[in-house]
Amino acid sequence: MTVTSPAQPSRRLSSRALHALGEFFRLEAAGGIVLIVAAVLALICANSPLEALYDGFREMPVAVAFGQLNIAKPLLLWINDGLMAIFFLLVALEIKREALTGQLAGREQLVLPLVCASAGVIVPALLFTAFNHDAASAMRGWAVPTATDIAFALGILSLLGARVPVGMKLLLSTIAVVDDLIAIAIIALFYSHGLSLPMLACAVVALGAMWVLNRRHVTALAPYLLLGVVLWVCVLKSGVHATLAGVATGLMIPHVDPRNAVPDATEHSPLEHLEHVLHPWVAYAILPLFAFANAGLALGGLRVGDLVAALPLGIAVGLVLGKPVGIVGAALVLRALGWTRLPEGMDGRALLGLGLLCGIGFTMSLFIASLAYGTGLHFDEAVLGVLGASVVAAGLGFAWLRAVLPARAPD
Repeated sequence: MTVTSPAQPSRRLSSRALHALGEFFRLEAAGGIVLIVAAVLALICANSPLEALYDGFREMPVAVAFGQLNIAKPLLLWINDGLMAIFFLLVALEIKREALTGQLAGREQLVLPLVCASAGVIVPALLFTAFNHDAASAMRGWAVPTATDIAFALGILSLLGARVPVGMKLLLSTIAVVDDLIAIAIIALFYSHGLSLPMLACAVVALGAMWVLNRRHVTALAPYLLLGVVLWVCVLKSGVHATLAGVATGLMIPHVDPRNAVPDATEHSPLEHLEHVLHPWVAYAILPLFAFANAGLALGGLRVGDLVAALPLGIAVGLVLGKPVGIVGAALVLRALGWTRLPEGMDGRALLGLGLLCGIGFTMSLFIASLAYGTGLHFDEAVLGVLGASVVAAGLGFAWLRAVLPARAPD
């Protein structure tokens, strides 16, 4: 049986869909470049006379009080727990849109990215385990090398201009969406602790209220977002990581589907409207701020031995080697079995370049590292592994694709 690849949908994309897709790619690519600049600035601040000011910025106490409710955290945790919940809200919106009306809407469109993304999670995790299996504290970060940073990866692709076929961008973005979905499941299952049943019950009530709004065909965004804030507070206090509140809220926002109260596919659904509003804020503000707050690794005391320690080496090997091995291997097996084919304009060499770019972990990898290790030596080692691997993967992917992709005239 042969099925259509996700980059070759059975029906031709409408002009509106192509325009939206182009806007998405341009936004993600530009956001990836801003992300790189933010990470470089963080490294400069952490390794210059600005270090004390940088540390003070991250540790600045911020408290919010509302009646008996009081939430006090350093700014770093407000960024990681609060602003990143908005990032995960956007991820959930993208996943729901793709699942209902996009590249993941049909089984034939899901096979290649689902299998590739799954293999791209399993192989890096196994390689990390091979390096760190005898250190229980280090093994908390087994999921760090399993993520792909779509903004960073598309930013690198943008540097190649017209050489990159549209099908390749589609496949990369779809794999990254599935990758994010797997990462959300990992965070929910493995990085929650100290559960509070009363607060979980309150979270369920807030989520149930959003579900009722959805079933009663309420399309105004305000009630969902207000309940989303309540849900975030409940989840924060429950022991489940607060960013999952953003995921749950995003999945409750109505989209184009009779069961989600927006039957007219010619109009923008509430989901599409919110996604359009959030995208530039996430791409140009939230993710760069996250990168700036988390990528500031002090390199002054770094020794050669630190580069080959088990934890950073396991992360680096998992991202740089494990990602392309898992993704390329899975795609070639599927093609050999006749279950899928590569997108138009791609061959095995281009697929290898795509696999290398998927080794850029960055945002999600740093986020999982913060959940796994908090602060301290292990987190610094994880940041070292993620930054090093992302730079190597980006450089190798760019150089390889520049060599193997033929030059094309711009469309």
